[in-house]
Amino acid sequence: MPPKGSRHLNAEALDLVARRFAVLAEPMRLRLVHALFEAEKSVNTLVAETGGTQANISRHLQTLANAGVLTRRKEGLQVFYAIGDPSVYKLCDLVCGSLEKQLAKQAGSLGGGGRAVA
Repeated sequence: MPPKGSRHLNAEALDLVARRFAVLAEPMRLRLVHALFEAEKSVNTLVAETGGTQANISRHLQTLANAGVLTRRKEGLQVFYAIGDPSVYKLCDLVCGSLEKQLAKQAGSLGGGGRAVA
């Protein structure tokens, strides 16, 4: 049964949805989005926080900005990025919450049923 409020999307709209998920399907891009949840940050700060190279981080940030996930602004020689699409917060909460429940359930089943008999 589809969730409440689900929409019937045409093929073109579904292609756009698939592209958005593809943009977010790269682990480094998710690290960058997660790093920006707290506040806007410069490219240099994001490089330091994520451990990537300047070129790699810049390429991923450009992809996220082109997709509308992030916004960018320039101040002098520095470029700052921020979350541009607030629905990203909801999406991450939904997916992370689901994974937390799944992992807790797995941990509970491993902890309760694996007792050795003496």
